[in-house]
Order: sequence, then structure tokens, then C-alpha cells
Amino acid sequence: MTAAPRPKLLYVATEDWFFCSHFLPMARAARDAGYEVVVACRVRQHGEAISREGFRLAPVEAERRERGPAGVWRYVQLLAALMRREKPAIVHLVAMQPVILGGIAARLAGVRRRVCAITGLGPVGGSPSPKWRAARAAIRLLLRGPVGGRGAIVVFENADDPPLLGLDPRDPDQVAVVNGAGIDPAAYPAALLPPAPPLRLAMVARMLWTKGVDVAVEAVRIAREHGADVELSLYGAPDPSNATTIDEATLRAWSARPGIAWHGPTRDVAGVWRDHHAAVLPSHGEGMPRMLIEAACCGRALLATDVSGCRSLVRDGQNGFLFPLGDAAALAEQIVQLAADPALLARLGAAARATVLNGYTEADVSAAMLAVYHRLLGRDP
Repeated sequence: MTAAPRPKLLYVATEDWFFCSHFLPMARAARDAGYEVVVACRVRQHGEAISREGFRLAPVEAERRERGPAGVWRYVQLLAALMRREKPAIVHLVAMQPVILGGIAARLAGVRRRVCAITGLGPVGGSPSPKWRAARAAIRLLLRGPVGGRGAIVVFENADDPPLLGLDPRDPDQVAVVNGAGIDPAAYPAALLPPAPPLRLAMVARMLWTKGVDVAVEAVRIAREHGADVELSLYGAPDPSNATTIDEATLRAWSARPGIAWHGPTRDVAGVWRDHHAAVLPSHGEGMPRMLIEAACCGRALLATDVSGCRSLVRDGQNGFLFPLGDAAALAEQIVQLAADPALLARLGAAARATVLNGYTEADVSAAMLAVYHRLLGRDP
């Protein structure tokens, strides 16, 4: 008797590194559950890591920076041709650009089942400017029409984002909310806090203006002026493909200031948190910030902007503190408080780890995504 063919699951992401850092665990879970996994993305340094998992790689060259109509249409056609060849049972579109352009390509290719994973809205989510309000309106229309609609489930990483795009987070036919990409607690073990003073803060992220790096730098300056013995370590690289990237000259100028050090990218994130007391992320908006999940898993207090994504993980006064968007003075006050209260720092860190272990692990998130795939295929989860 011939075995039934495995359902094919096609992931469409922008970059191989982003797929590896965020989606390998759920792709592994899908593979182990009987899916054939194909990954379409721009391939640079992580193609071998993807292939080693037994996933088939489909390189798609595309630049993430804004491009003209001809470039956009070429990308849509490339994806549509790929989908016609592969004939996936489900296409899983990762992040806004693939969701919009890949969603149109899926319609053109006749792919009926689509997962539209919105990994964060950034300034599109909450900015009052006319530019971003218009972008929100356009995305709402697309999700109701050619991108979303029948056969699609839109996956968000927090419950704040769906209403911004006109969707109900409680509607299982249209929306699923999962807690980010999940984390392996064994890879980010709880660690004793290092000696203090100084209070050592860290930020592990792409060096973008929309991550609020400038706000963190300014807050540390203010806190030091108020007598706090505090240092800030920045880990991450500029992202030339992102319009909001911070140039190296600015990062080096900040690093020359007292208490600020830019280290560039790191492969040892758990080691960063082992050597620091708390995480700071003054972001303009997130899906579910992996940096905060990693820091929390290591038992570190969290300081973050009161915006979507961040507020879903950070419980103000329980596992960290929230502060208003762009408010360096408010962040500085929180830094001064933590620098003066080691017991509070330890209590917040322990609570942060407990938060992550209850719903944010790789096992939790992978199970939630498998339920979405099964739902689309009409299986009983």
C-alpha cells in the first residue's frame, strides 16, 4: 500500500539569517509532524544550516529596501513561479513584505492555504503620522482582499496588533496569536547576577533608529548625571537594507561617550546576559521582541517601551518596567531606581524568567503553529 504524500509547507522569508534565528524550531516541529518543508529566502551565510535540517532550500534574491513598481512586480512573479512549481499545501509567509507580496503571488499561483505571519508592525502600528496611517489603511484593505480572506490565517505575536489592522484576535478562522518564535530554556539558563556597581545594561538588536538606540544612550547619560553608576553595552550591527539603519559613525561616536560601548554583533547572546543585570529596549513597536525573551529567560529585568509587543511580555513593576515611547527621562528614572536597589533587580529578573517559561518556549510556540497548520488542512488539532 502506497503511503500518502506528505503535505508540503513552503516558508517564504526575506533573509536566511532571519529564518534561522526565528523559525527553525517551528519548521523542525512541522517536519517531525510529517510535513515536507521548503524554505524560500535570500541566501547568504545560513543556507547550509537550513539544508542540514532536511529542509529544501529555494533561493530567492530580493532586496528589502524600497524599490520601484518593476522590482516589486518582479519579486511577485518570482514567488508565483516558485509556488506553481512547488504546489505547496500551505505557504507560510514571514514578515510584512513577504505577507503582502507573497500573498499576492499565492493568489496568482492558486495556493489556497496561507499563513500570514506579521512579526511586528513597527511604526505602522501606532504612529499618528499621515504616512503610517495611510500604510495601516492599505494593509487592512490587502488583508481583507488579495492577501487575506478565505483560506488565510493571519498570525500575530501579540494581541494588540490585530485590531490595528481591522482583525479580531478572538476569531480563530482569521487570526492566531502566538508568543513570538519561542525559546529553548536550556540554551538560555538562569544565571547569577554579576557584581554591582556598576549597573550593567545591554541591548542586543539591529542598530536601527526604530529600535530606540538613541533613547537608551540618552537615558544612560541622564542617569549618570543623576549619580547612577551605570553602563550600557550595545550589541548588533547596522542593517543597510533597512531604511532606519544607524550608520557606523554615529555608533562609534556614541561609544566614545562615558558609560556607552558598542560591541558590534555577537554570537553569544546568553553570555551577554550572564554579564549584565538588565535589558533595555526603547523600541517604536515589536511583534514579540526576541531580545527581551532571551534576557528574561536568563533571569534579567526588562526595561522597555510601552508599545505593542513589549507590553505583552513586560508586566510593569512585576518583571520589569515600561516607559513612554521616546521618553529618555522616564527611562533614566527607572535606571536610577534599579541601580540603587539590587533586591528589586533580582526580584524582577526571577519573575521575568518565570514569565517566559509559561508560554514562550519553543515547545509552546511550535505547538501553537502546528495547530494553525492542522486547522488549515482541516485536521483535528
